Amino acid sequence: MSIKSICGALALVSMMSISFVSAAPKASKEKPAAQPAAQPGIVWKIDSGHTTADFSVRHLMISNVRGHFSKVSGNVNYDGKDLKSLKIDAAIEVASVDTGENGRDEHLKNADFFDAAKFPTMTFKSKKVKSAGKGKFTVMGDLTIKGVTKEVTLDVEGPTEQIKDMQGGTRVGASATTKINRKDFGITWNKALDNGSSVVGDDVKVSIEVEAVKQK
Repeated sequence: MSIKSICGALALVSMMSISFVSAAPKASKEKPAAQPAAQPGIVWKIDSGHTTADFSVRHLMISNVRGHFSKVSGNVNYDGKDLKSLKIDAAIEVASVDTGENGRDEHLKNADFFDAAKFPTMTFKSKKVKSAGKGKFTVMGDLTIKGVTKEVTLDVEGPTEQIKDMQGGTRVGASATTKINRKDFGITWNKALDNGSSVVGDDVKVSIEVEAVKQK
């Protein structure tokens, strides 16, 4: 949900052989150069224990209610050179929602909102990455919530400097933001107020903090 230069390279392999027959000269045959096999980028696993997806939405049109999903998992694949090679495949467990109020959390899990029993996960799969300046880039991809898939764009800052953790693993971090309309994903529950406004706003601001661990 993005990553600093990670060493990776594509290997070029060429093979050529020429055969001759001593009886009578024949035209030499040259085998075409073998095409290099596409090598996958280095895989970085999202550390669920140090990654969160936060959100905020208007309540009664007078304040913002904030919450987060604590269980985010997935992988980031990157060849270390070309941003176009970066691939993100992430999932969020709906049941991990936490707004600090149990009754509200249970309401968010039921069919009025995310319907966690029927749709236990939200997913994001990247499709395109573009540089947005030093230390910034955008990731366009498919976000699926409650069985509905829409394209969204993440504005990403990072990646951070790679560091070694206490267990000797290599880690990197990044931050991402976006904004979605919940109704686009079939989350339409609301109640009208006497003044004509609504209990819950439609626009949801999303902020993601990611830590990822390099896989050997």
